[in-house]
Amino acid sequence: MHFHDDALFPENQEKLVITCAPYGPEWEPDDFREDLPLTMDEHVQKAVDCYEAGATVLHIHVRELDGKGSKRLSKFNELLAGLRQAVPEMILQVGGSISFAPEGEGADAKWLSDDTRHMLADLDPAPDQVTIAINTSQMNIMELMTADDIAGTSMQRPELAEAYREMTVPAGPAWVEEHLRRLQAAGIQPHFQLSSIPQLETVERLIRRGVYTGPLNLTWVGIGGGFDGPNPYNIMNFVQRVPDGACLTLETLMRSVLPVNAMAIAMGLHPRCGNEDTIWGRKGEKMTSVAQVEQLVRVAGELGREVATGKEARDIYRIGQTYADADETLAKLGYAPNRRPGQVGFTQHA
Repeated sequence: MHFHDDALFPENQEKLVITCAPYGPEWEPDDFREDLPLTMDEHVQKAVDCYEAGATVLHIHVRELDGKGSKRLSKFNELLAGLRQAVPEMILQVGGSISFAPEGEGADAKWLSDDTRHMLADLDPAPDQVTIAINTSQMNIMELMTADDIAGTSMQRPELAEAYREMTVPAGPAWVEEHLRRLQAAGIQPHFQLSSIPQLETVERLIRRGVYTGPLNLTWVGIGGGFDGPNPYNIMNFVQRVPDGACLTLETLMRSVLPVNAMAIAMGLHPRCGNEDTIWGRKGEKMTSVAQVEQLVRVAGELGREVATGKEARDIYRIGQTYADADETLAKLGYAPNRRPGQVGFTQHA
């Protein structure tokens, strides 16, 4: 992405799209019962509250009544139907992991099988987006957790912490290509969750080869443990490699969430918050997902950056748009065109 002399002026930036992830699948309900929904009505009301606070993208997981993360697609269908009625303008984004919370004491924390995750393309009603990981990698969400972060929560249990410490993200080449094919066929926009520049390079290759032909909405996930850490140099190196036509959100965890989101807002990028990312505000003080959204709205107000409405967020994300082929996709996204035989370089986009 390019930053001109006036790039930090809010009038030259897109309106702010706030993503909220208020279903915290890694936590147990008693970790923060005031904020972690359990019943279906609570799930839907949480979305309404986040939307009214200023969030226009909802990152979705769902719980069973026993408090465990649901792995039943029927449960997701039920929630999606309720959300379509309650927050019709909100962008509904299903977490592609479905739920990675361990099933019981000492159980592995792992994502569902490749075939099961493919079935997200068959959700009814269809979500606007499904998040997709690129390249199998370690996802040790415990690596950056401090003693303060896990104090008084289920993650103090050694067997649970160990399960999360050893978690990996399965996202091999064959699965990724098939998943992208199915999502596009179903009219669902993939939202790329990327941990590093090598994963972004893989996405670019998929675009250049015509495997993905659509808008590029992506999130940089700086949570450490196999992903980039929340280091400003990591952020800026990644931002530099993202094409101008993409829509980039920054995500991290625990008490790094607010400073990283403040950088995103100032730079014209987009923030993500919610109890899936952190349950903490100031040190030792829990903070609800809605309060986190309200905080970002205040920060944006101080910087003079207007928060997008639901309709404006849909336009910024280009929900429902697709492109004809690799050439059109590269041009729309601001990537250099594919090189023709004998071509030394390029001076303009198609």
